[in-house]
Parts: sequence; C-alpha cells; structure tokens
Amino acid sequence: MLQMLLPFHIQGAVQLSTAVGETVRMWSCFLDFLFPRRSLTGREGAWVTEEERRGLRPCPVVLETADLRRLGVQYVDRVIAATDYRDHSLVQRAVRMLKYRRIRSVAPELGGLLLGAAPFLLLRDRPSVCPVPLHWRRRFARGFNQAELLARGFAERAGLEFAPVLRRTRWTGSQVGRGRDERLSAMADAFRAVGGAVPSSIILVDDLSTTGSTLDHCAKALKRAGCAFVQGLVVAHG
Repeated sequence: MLQMLLPFHIQGAVQLSTAVGETVRMWSCFLDFLFPRRSLTGREGAWVTEEERRGLRPCPVVLETADLRRLGVQYVDRVIAATDYRDHSLVQRAVRMLKYRRIRSVAPELGGLLLGAAPFLLLRDRPSVCPVPLHWRRRFARGFNQAELLARGFAERAGLEFAPVLRRTRWTGSQVGRGRDERLSAMADAFRAVGGAVPSSIILVDDLSTTGSTLDHCAKALKRAGCAFVQGLVVAHG
C-alpha cells in the first residue's frame, strides 16, 4: 500500500537500493564460500571470534613527558598505548590483518582497545581527535587510512570532535626495518597542518608507535600551527 502512494521515481530508487543490497549480500556470500573468513587464530567463519575478542584486552602503557624527552621525542607531550606490541600476539595479528590484508572489520576491535585506554588520557580541555595521515599513494594502494578508521571510531565512541587537521606532504616510504635516525630523517617536514585554526589540545591517533618519530613530527607540525598540547594514542607500542 505504501509503495502505491510513493512517486514513481522514489519507488524506482527504493527498488534499486533493495536490488543493490541483495546483490552485495549474495556477492559477499559467494566470496565467503571461495575464500572463507579465518580469524586471528585461524578459525573459520569470522575475522574475530568471541574468544579472541575477550583476549583483545587493553594493558595500557603510559609515557609521560619526561619519559619521551629521554627517548628523544621532543614535541609529543604524552603517549598512551593500549598495549605492548611485543607482548600481545593477538594484537599483532589484528594490526597486520587490518593494514596488510585490508580487512576493515578488524578496526572496531582495535578501536575498542583505544577506548579501554581512554581513562589514561587527559581530557579536561576536551581535546580533538586527529589521525596520523597517510600519503595519498599509500592511501590509494591500501584503500583507506587505518589511523583514520581508528581515530574516527574512537572520537565517535568517546564523544570527542574528529579533526583531521594534518596532511602528509611528501612520500616517506615504509618505516619498517628503519632505525631511529633513518626514521627521523625520513619524517623531517613531512607533515603540515591544514584547514585553518588548529585545536589547542589534540589526541593524535595511530595504530603503532615504535620510536615515536612519526608522532613527534606530526606533533611538531601541530604545535607550529598553534596547538598547545598533543597526546599520542596508539593501539600498541614497541
């Protein structure tokens, strides 16, 4: 009855949307049949099982300003990692699944770890949430920026403003396998603030932090643009 009352072009749009949704569902089932979903521990049927989800629990690592300065990190004021990368094999697998297998469904699971570490953040000034940006070549190849998925989801769940105010200005290559000096050299002046006024307090989100060089160069660009306080929030450190 409702369909009869709708204009013809709206009926067509509704039917098209339904058909597209059904096609996507059938295609997904077909792909699942050809390439079964395998979880973090290799079980078939889901990307993350309930048992694995229970194992993805935060064990926060907090680096205060004095700790960071001793490590040579000059611009980030604090770093909170939801866990230690070396000690959490499920997190290692989840991060690799997101970044290298491009399974976006894992992002909310890692985002839950960030939310679990949120009590260690300083939130009194209502900070905005900014992802570490990817160069457009890397984003095009991967199809998304994993830091943006994590930052956007965290901001929504924490009730904070999502503010992607950084851009990566040049290609820096992969950081994997580089030592600290190489990482620092590669990241020099690779970021700039965009979009007008920068919030005074920012939570900078990424998946991993090893030496802190990427977070530090991002924080440097933010502080040059007027930001007063930068906290790093990452899934894992190490």
